[in-house]
Amino acid sequence: MAPAAQPVLRRIIHIDMDAFYASVEQRDNPDLRGKPVAVGGGSMRGVVAAASYEARVFGVRSAMPSVTARRQCPDLIFVKPRFDVYRAVSAQIRDIFADHTPLVEPLSLDEAYLDVTDHLWPGQTATQVAREIRARIREATGLTASAGVSYNKFLAKLASDRNKPDGLCVITPERGPDFVLDLPVGRFHGIGPATARKMDAMGIRTGADLRAQDLAFLTRRFGKSGRYYWNIARGIDHRQVRPDRVRKSVGAESTYHTDLMTLPECDAALAPLASKVWRHASRHELRGRTVTLKVKFADFRQVTRARTLPRAVETEAEMLDIARDLIAAVMPDPRGARLLGITLSGFGRDGGDPAQLDLFA
Repeated sequence: MAPAAQPVLRRIIHIDMDAFYASVEQRDNPDLRGKPVAVGGGSMRGVVAAASYEARVFGVRSAMPSVTARRQCPDLIFVKPRFDVYRAVSAQIRDIFADHTPLVEPLSLDEAYLDVTDHLWPGQTATQVAREIRARIREATGLTASAGVSYNKFLAKLASDRNKPDGLCVITPERGPDFVLDLPVGRFHGIGPATARKMDAMGIRTGADLRAQDLAFLTRRFGKSGRYYWNIARGIDHRQVRPDRVRKSVGAESTYHTDLMTLPECDAALAPLASKVWRHASRHELRGRTVTLKVKFADFRQVTRARTLPRAVETEAEMLDIARDLIAAVMPDPRGARLLGITLSGFGRDGGDPAQLDLFA
């Protein structure tokens, strides 16, 4: 019997733009260069969407309340986001990716996976391609990008974060299995803050701690994600780069300057959110069956409520009615609502083919 063929080692590149939104603003406004910049709302109820590296020195991070960011960095400069500009720059960058491989999986406007395994010239390496892409991005946009190169998506993403900003890191098959041993599990893609806290309570704090757990234990504690955690602790990731990656939901949310205390106030606030979600879903011919409502209270606790229909939601008015029914079970609440959100999901069973969307609340 002939020996089994060895699996082909993939050549995966992960490109991650450096402080993308903030860097675009600094590029377009020389007065902002070298200064701590936050893209987002600077009001009491605002949130940081992105922070320049000068701001990150002070601990300013995305998703941080603006009042906290300003307290940590009194000289912080807030800039309103210009998503039309960010989308245009992202399109330039994706055109560069397409020159090297059709296997591009965008994760957001500022990062993507590329599989160049079958698209290398004789003698060319994935590392050389990553260098060329970074150089072309700088030439075309004036911005810097960091790149990670490895044999799977998990390690390529870890690598792109290794030498930020404007860096390149390569993790070879020989280094891969042990590369993760000293890293905190909170740095692993696929392990969010809640899971990291759960693991910490179990004494699992590093890649080495995670590798020490057997598959049965991880599956028992984390369900089907347990096998994924077992694999990545050994540098294993079988996920393919999927250029047709489907957006599973379309959502919009808004944070309010004054807490919404009554049900009529909430009903009125839901209308523009429903309009935005429906407009984007309709533009891409998406029809969803599940409407999810998100409410964040003034004490920052949040709840979600969802309703799934046996068919696709047919109109914007129907989606809005569902959202209003859902919020009636939550509001009024003495804490007041500081944020509301609506998400439409459950695509693909009724309607056109799902498409990748880039939406911003």
